[in-house]
Parts: sequence; C-alpha cells; structure tokens
Amino acid sequence: MTIKSGLFKLSACFAMLLSAQAFSQQTIVLEPSAKDMTPVVRNALANVKDKDLKIVFKKGTYTFLPDYAVNRYSTITNHGNGLKNVIFPLDNFDSVEIEGNNAEFIFHGRVAPFQFYNNRKITVSDITVDWDIPFTFVAEVIAVNEKEEWIDVKPWSGSHQWKLLKGEIKFPNVDGFSYPELGSTLDFNKEHKRVAHGALDRHSKPKEVEKRANGVLRLYEKPRQFPKVGLVVTSKGDREHDRYAPAFQTKNSENVVFDNVTVHHALGMGFLFERTDGIKLLNVGVHLRDGAQRMISSTADASHFANCKGDILIDNARFENMLDDGVNVHGTYAIVDQVINSKTLRVKYGHFEQMGFEFTAENEELWIINQPNTQRSQVNKVVSVNTLNEKYTDITFEHAFKQTVKTGDLLENKTWNPTFTLRNSVLRDHRARNVVLKTPLKTVIENNKFSSMMSSIFFRGESYFWLESGSVEDVLIQNNEFDYIAYSGMEHSVLNITPRLGKTFNQNEIYDRNIRFVNNTINTFDSRIVWADRVDGLLIQGNKITKTNDHSPIHPNAPLFEFKKSKNITLSNNSYNGKIDNFIKIDKDSASTFVDDGSIK
Repeated sequence: MTIKSGLFKLSACFAMLLSAQAFSQQTIVLEPSAKDMTPVVRNALANVKDKDLKIVFKKGTYTFLPDYAVNRYSTITNHGNGLKNVIFPLDNFDSVEIEGNNAEFIFHGRVAPFQFYNNRKITVSDITVDWDIPFTFVAEVIAVNEKEEWIDVKPWSGSHQWKLLKGEIKFPNVDGFSYPELGSTLDFNKEHKRVAHGALDRHSKPKEVEKRANGVLRLYEKPRQFPKVGLVVTSKGDREHDRYAPAFQTKNSENVVFDNVTVHHALGMGFLFERTDGIKLLNVGVHLRDGAQRMISSTADASHFANCKGDILIDNARFENMLDDGVNVHGTYAIVDQVINSKTLRVKYGHFEQMGFEFTAENEELWIINQPNTQRSQVNKVVSVNTLNEKYTDITFEHAFKQTVKTGDLLENKTWNPTFTLRNSVLRDHRARNVVLKTPLKTVIENNKFSSMMSSIFFRGESYFWLESGSVEDVLIQNNEFDYIAYSGMEHSVLNITPRLGKTFNQNEIYDRNIRFVNNTINTFDSRIVWADRVDGLLIQGNKITKTNDHSPIHPNAPLFEFKKSKNITLSNNSYNGKIDNFIKIDKDSASTFVDDGSIK
C-alpha cells in the first residue's frame, strides 16, 4: 500500500495569469493480498486529510472480514437499522473516487461494504462484489407428502453453509450468526435459475427437521404451497434480520457515477440511494457469476432510489436472481401525527423500515395531502426541522396552512423527486417486479428486455404499509421486449397501475396520469397485458402481442386489458397473435372517455 498526495495549480493558459486555484487530492493505492484487507483500508482512511480522495485497487482479489470493521449505528431505509460493520465508511468528501481495475472484493459475514454519506461527487468503477458464504439456504426437493405434511430436501453444498441444531436448520452459520428460521421462502426452477412457474411466496418454519440418509432433510410443515419434486427451495431468513445492509449505500450526496460495477451477492439491496442528487448506473450488474452453484444474488432489490432528485440514468444494466424488484423509484409519505399549531406539524413514519429516514430539511417544499383526497393540494416551505427520534419529527412551515390539516393526512417532499431513465438493460429471473415507479417527473423506460415473476412495470403509490409516494405524471414506456411475464401464482400483468390507499382516502379518485405504453413487443403465456386502475391519460399504441404456448396459463379467463375508475384511455394500432376469449373489461367510469380503434378484436 502506498499513499500519495499531490498539489496541482490550475491557471489560465494565456500570457496574463488571471487567477490560480489549488486542488489537492489524496490517493491511496492498494495491492491484493491473501490477508484480511479491512484493517488495511481502515488505517489508510484514518490518515486521509484532504477533501478529495482517490482509492486505486490494483487488479486482483481482496478479502474483507468484519473483525476490524468500523462499527457505527446506521439508519438504512428499507433495511434494518442498527450497529453495522462498515468496511468503507466514506463521508464528507468534495470528491471520492474508487478505481477498481477489475478487482474482485470478497466479503465475509455481516458487513456493510460501502457507505457514502454527504459527498459532493462519487465515482466508482471496475469492481466486483461477492460474499464467500451466501446468506441463503438452497435445497433441491426430493420428495413431498402433502397428506403427512412433510418435504424431503437435499441442501446444496459448495459455498452455502448450514447446520442442523435441535431439529432446526441454522443458516448461514457464519461467525456465530444464523437466522432463527428459514423464513421467507420461494421455489425456483433449477434449470433456468428463476422462480418456478406458478410459485407463491411463503414463510417456512418447520415444526421439526429430521436428518435422513444421503444428506436428505425431512421438513415437517404445511406450507401455503407445497413445492414440486425437482424444484429448488430458497430461503433468506426472517424479516427482522434478512436485510442487513446493501452492497452500496449512498445518502445525502450528489453527482454519483457507478460504471462497470457488479454485485454477485448482497445482504440486502445491490445499490441503494437516499436523498441523492444526480445518479448514473452505467454497465452495472446485480447477478450470479456465470456457472456459479448459487441461486440468489442480492436478497432484496437490485437498485432502489428513495427521495432522490436530479437525473437518474440506468444504462446497460443486468439485474438477475435478486429476491425483490429490479428497480424501485419512490418518495416517502410521512403521516401527520399531531397538529401543534397553524404552522407546525408532528409527523411520524408508518413503516418499520422507514425509521430514521431523513424526510426533509430547511428550505424544502412539501406537499400536504388532505384526506380523503389523494391529490397534492397544498405546498408549503419548511423553515425548521426538529427530529425527536427515529419515528417522530416536528416540522415548522413558512406559512399558515391554507386548509385544515388533521391527524392522518400525509406529507410528500416536492423538492426531492427525480427524472428517471432506464434503457438498454436486461431484468429477469428474479422475484417480484422488474420496475416499480413513483415519481411525478419525466420517466422513460426504453429498449430493455424484461421477464418478471410478477407485473413487469408496476405503478403503486401507497398511503399505508410501505408509505411509498407518489403518483406519476409523465411516463413513456417504449421499444421494450417483454418475454414470459407474470408467472407468479398471484395475478399480475405486464403493465399494472394499481394505487393502494388507506380506508380514509377516496378509493375512486384519479391517482396516476399520462402514461404512454407504445411500440413494445410482448411474448407471454397468459392473458393479462394491461391492468389499470384510477389513471387519467393512458395510451396503449403500436404494441405487438403474441400469446405463447411454452407454459400453461395460470389465469386463462382474465382479460387482455382491464380498466376501472379511469379516463382518457386509448387503444391504437396494437396487434395480437393468439386466441383470446376475453379481450377487454371496462367499467362505466372508464368507458365514457375510452377510445379503441378496433385493431384487436
């Protein structure tokens, strides 16, 4: 390891020197070693004095253990808060650059690899992230007896690790840590390494596990859905512990570029961004190593963006085998808990994985959403924020409220919303949805290849449970290929627009607006293509739809298109190759402004 610091003078190139500026960058150069690199990195970072940092990794393999990691309490949205073992705590830099030179980082145990907090510029390039022991349990189904309520499985060996203790499977059995139960479990197809056709999420907590001959375990349980022989069951533990930390967490930062960065495994999400302004994910991946004897990459979303702003671009990404969405872009609803006076509200977070989230700051504009309406009815500027604890915050506004605000109303941050573009990418072979969208600013989804267990493109603002805002107003989905969509046992569709609002909100009011679904190619086995609820302005045009015969339909009687409580929907110049008995289902509200050119009959 060598540490260099250079001072460069920047001046005009003309004869007359007009000005001079100093730029100082500290550079750390690291070489691969068979030893634990965590203390090496920690010592190097402790000696950094400059506000501009560059870390250069020479090509090779680097191993990082948790023993000498920085322990710090971390609030991580959509994960579990707590004391984390952080390998790279990179905070408060004017610029921080990691030059990987195609180095491979192998992490061990419960660690949070990268935390970038409060940085003005971040560049990460040419690195691969993996774990030596994955935090999943994977086993092939050998036999099933539904009458006697047991399942015989043969666990995968290789890099997976587990033990049988007092009739319970303990995994990943790393450094004294194991999940208390199998927990979140899903069946996968062994050949294609994707979720099994018709599979349902289930929670696994066998009454007893019995050791049988030839490495077989017998699980005594009655699951929501018994797996079929030959499938592979995958488990990731209980909900309280199964999202330790993302591979990369970026918070309160700006001007972020990840280029040629691949995550083969993560103990949560691959890439997580909170309150970050301007993000580019270029040539990135969250997927298994080719040929690896594994089934799961990240145990949660491949990429997740919470209350970000500026332009977000994902270009040429490969997201596969994760256990949640490929992309999720959303804001956050804070709930009014108490009206303190005409300018001050006490708000709270409604989901346990939002605790400690930084919802707003001074001089930001917030929308106030007065129930039962779902619309962004008032705008007010924040003048002060007093955080009481991880759940409750007092917010004081510039002006008195124009309308009455009451307990249960919602706040949404107007200042922190991004434009979003996803293009030239592949998202497939994973749990949940390809893309989840909840930003009111311009969104473009183009030239991608999608295959999804659930709905491929999903719009769902939620005023309860996840409390993820908000409604969309400008979305273009064009020139994408959709192959083998909505093969979960639950009913989904290629494009699904379905807000989920609490009982105190108007269930008939328009929520999303101005969505164009044009010139896409769709090849799938089942019926549902577009399922839309409470949308104003939906154009479905120029799409080529082919019903395939490679898998049996799960919901054969569902309509091709279904619209309810909507308006200004247009079907134009679409084609359909296949047999369909139920072409369209539409309610009276939607029918009054519905336009159909009759291209599909």
